[in-house]
Amino acid sequence: MPLFGSHLSVAGGFHNAADRAGELKLAAVQIFTKSNHQWAAKPLTEELTTRWTAAHAAAGLRFACSHASYLINFATPDPELREKSVAAMAIELERADALGLAGVVVHPGSHVKSGEDVGLAAAAAAIADVLERAAGGTCGLWLENTAGQGTNLGWNLSHLGAIVDAVPERLRGRLGVCFDTCHAFAAGYDLRDDAGYERAFEELDAAVGLDRLACLHVNDSKGGLGSRLDRHEHIGEGEIGDAGFRRLMTDPRWDDTAFILETPKKDRDGVPWDTLNVKRLQSLTR
Repeated sequence: MPLFGSHLSVAGGFHNAADRAGELKLAAVQIFTKSNHQWAAKPLTEELTTRWTAAHAAAGLRFACSHASYLINFATPDPELREKSVAAMAIELERADALGLAGVVVHPGSHVKSGEDVGLAAAAAAIADVLERAAGGTCGLWLENTAGQGTNLGWNLSHLGAIVDAVPERLRGRLGVCFDTCHAFAAGYDLRDDAGYERAFEELDAAVGLDRLACLHVNDSKGGLGSRLDRHEHIGEGEIGDAGFRRLMTDPRWDDTAFILETPKKDRDGVPWDTLNVKRLQSLTR
C-alpha cells in the first residue's frame, strides 16, 4: 500500500498538523513551514521544532514534507523577483531541514511570455543558486508538474527533465519530483486508460527517472482532459474518476510511496473528507 497522507493546517503550531494526521490515522503529511502568500517568515524557534518532532513521533508518521510559497517564481525574467524567489526557497529548505522534513515541493515557475526555453533555463539557473545557498542541507527540492495555466512551466513532463539536466551535476543529488494527478490530467495526460497512464509515467521516467519521484499529489480534477484548469476534486468525484486512481492503487511501483491529498477539508455528514478519500482509494485495490 502507498503511504496515505494529506496537506494539513499548521495553524497554532506545526505540531497541530502532526496531531491531526495521527487522528486521521495517516502515515504521511504535507505542511507549509511559513505563510504561502507572504515572503516573510516567522522565526523557527526551538519550541516549535521540539513540539513538531514530538508530535511527529507520537503520530507514527513515516513521511513528512512541505510545500513552498506560491510567490516563488524561478522562471521569471524579472531580476528582482528572481532574487526574492531564490532567497525565499533557500529559507524554505533551511526550515524543512530544521524540522527534519524529507523535502520541499515547489512549482517550476512562469516564464511570463519570455518563452518556454528561456524560462526553463532561468529556472534551472535559479535552482542551482538555491542549492548553492542551502549547501549542507539534506532535504530534497522537488519540482511539481503543473496544469499549465497561463505561462506556467511544468505542464509537459519533459520540462522537469530539462530543468534537472541543466542544473550542475554536483548539485542534482537533492533534486526530485512530485507528480500531481490533477495537474497531469488537466495538462493532457489521460490517466483513465492504460495507454495514457503508461505514457505519463514513461515520459516521467525518460525525463528525470522514476528514482527521482519523491511523492504524488493524489487529487481528482474538476477540469476536463487538457483543460489546463488547476482545480482539485475529491477522489472519484471529478473527471479522472475511479479508473485512473485504480491504476495508481494497483501499480506495485508505488508501494510505500507517499500519496498526498490536497482536496477540500470540510467534513461530509461528520466524516472528514481525508478519511473518505483514503477509503475510496483503498477500495480501488479490490
